Amino acid sequence: MLPCRRTEADGVRRRAWAGARLLGGVLILAVLVWLLGAGPFLDGLRGLGPGTLLAAMVIGAVITVCSAWRWRVVAAALGVGLPLPGATAAYYRSQFLNSTLPGGVVGDVHRGLRHGMDAGDLGRGVRAVIWERVAGQVVQAAVAVAVLLTLPSPVRAALPQVVTVSVVALGVLLLCGRGMARHGPARAARALRAAAAEARGVLLHPAAARPVLVASLLVVGGHLGMFWLAARAAGVDAPPQQLLPLALVVLLAAAIPLNVAGWGPREGAAAWVFAGTEWGAGAGAAVATAFGVLTLAAVLPGAAVLLAGRRHRASRAIRPAGPGREPAVVHSGTGEDGAAHG
Repeated sequence: MLPCRRTEADGVRRRAWAGARLLGGVLILAVLVWLLGAGPFLDGLRGLGPGTLLAAMVIGAVITVCSAWRWRVVAAALGVGLPLPGATAAYYRSQFLNSTLPGGVVGDVHRGLRHGMDAGDLGRGVRAVIWERVAGQVVQAAVAVAVLLTLPSPVRAALPQVVTVSVVALGVLLLCGRGMARHGPARAARALRAAAAEARGVLLHPAAARPVLVASLLVVGGHLGMFWLAARAAGVDAPPQQLLPLALVVLLAAAIPLNVAGWGPREGAAAWVFAGTEWGAGAGAAVATAFGVLTLAAVLPGAAVLLAGRRHRASRAIRPAGPGREPAVVHSGTGEDGAAHG
């Protein structure tokens, strides 16, 4: 009875957290519409033409290939490597799911589980995705801090306090983790020690750190290019040195998992950071809206990957069995979505 009750409780907590994330995104959007009206969001859509959407898809292809390369490097360091074409297809699919489902992380979870099952090591498959995403966020945050400390922006005055609080919080977390690893419950201690050893062996090893850093910088550059396209489409003709710090703040907020298919914190952060500029909060909401649509257009190939996988599974399920041969069995491996991990 106890394992059953624990499973039910875990399910309730997961559903509650998923509902909270969805509610957070809805509330942010509702407050923005209440304060700014629907006009800025419509303005963000009006400037999007076929050329802009096509450019977004080209930039999205670069971002996806670089992200897949980063994932491949991390996975190989963990002993569950995968080919770049398969990684690219799987990454397209995960980005599409992240952009169309609440929470913004469903695609990454799916990607880690599928790769883990294909590789025969579920834990390493999931951890490869976690470390890959962590590495990308760390590099993006470092770039943001460097730019915000260098270039003038509406948030520059508050940045030293934010950095100080972040460093203190990180130090507290590291000390708590070290204490847990030494004196905590045996199972938690082993997990923390294993995670620390894996981080040192994967993220900090030069053979993996260098390509991961290069790939992450290229991904950040691609997102900044996408933001520049969105700003132009929304009518914000700002010089790069003025737009760059604003874009990085919005990109950091976009990683917050309190959203509705990516919408919510991104628009709230854009309205807030643009409010301190000559364009105003409405322009920020318009730029974020255009950016959201361009991002969705950039990951649309993921829908084709998802559809191809479903058709492949359906064809295998209905394939007639030959004489003396058992009917085909459908597996859930990533290879059935055109993203064989090998």
